[in-house]
Amino acid sequence: MQEPENNQQKWLSGFMKETFKEQKRTRRWGIFFKLLTFTYLFVALFLFMNTGVLDKEKKNQQPHTAMVVVNGVIAADEEANANNIASALRAAFKNEQSKAVMLVINSPGGSPVQSGYVNDEIKRLRGIYPDKKLYAVIAELGASGGYYMAVAADQIYADKSSLVGSIGVTASSFGFVDLMEKVGVERRHYTSGEHKAFLDPFSPAKAEEAEFWQGVLDSTHQQFIKVVEEGRGDRLVKDNKDLYSGLIWNGEQALALGLIDGLGSPGYVAREVIKAEEIVDYSFKESKLESFTKSLGLSIGEGLGELLSTSSGSLTLR
Repeated sequence: MQEPENNQQKWLSGFMKETFKEQKRTRRWGIFFKLLTFTYLFVALFLFMNTGVLDKEKKNQQPHTAMVVVNGVIAADEEANANNIASALRAAFKNEQSKAVMLVINSPGGSPVQSGYVNDEIKRLRGIYPDKKLYAVIAELGASGGYYMAVAADQIYADKSSLVGSIGVTASSFGFVDLMEKVGVERRHYTSGEHKAFLDPFSPAKAEEAEFWQGVLDSTHQQFIKVVEEGRGDRLVKDNKDLYSGLIWNGEQALALGLIDGLGSPGYVAREVIKAEEIVDYSFKESKLESFTKSLGLSIGEGLGELLSTSSGSLTLR
């Protein structure tokens, strides 16, 4: 009576082994085809990217308008930082086939330091290449630090509805002293220096420190005003009391105030002003090929890991 039961166990054991073997074979082939697909996509993308690079190189060797785009907040840790923008501008000026450089700005502003670096670099490059003009073109927004960059250009253009200006400086924070008293929190802050913690939001504000900080902002504001007046010169309507108040205007208003020189889009400036309709973008961009290669390497590594795992006979639950 024991023999039929043993036969059933042997049969079941053999069936399970064959089932696992079949699953392993299926998984191996599945992983193989995934890797094959990734490889095919990689090669196709590589060829596509190479074609794009070659096309751009070909355009660079023909007369064109060189474009550098400033998009977003201007800060050292953002894509719109001085190093990225200045590097792109240098490449744009250096190419003998670029008939002029067009700085397309769409930014609410940001760091006065980063904006100042770019303003200085534009002036330096204009001195090195006196026959090559730089035109700033404001898209939706060219405010504060964005306008600080723009005033270094030979001319500034914007759309009639673009927002331009905001020539001012701001610094803001919160004060939590009363809230801390209500919830019963004691502040323990140790410093060396009478005013070391004057910007601490958990400490009471002092009149003399507020006055000092206002002086810092006013001084920075005067630096901004000086840069604007140096860049725009007699084109500004200087008797307008609101010009440096931090207000922002649309393109038509900015034109009347002398903040810009004309109304037009990047395409208009390239076609009608620079007379080089072909636009080549010199802006800093993260390499898509490098990004794809990293992703592909990670995917292939995971696939090989799975393949080795199944080949070694280990069981994975998914």
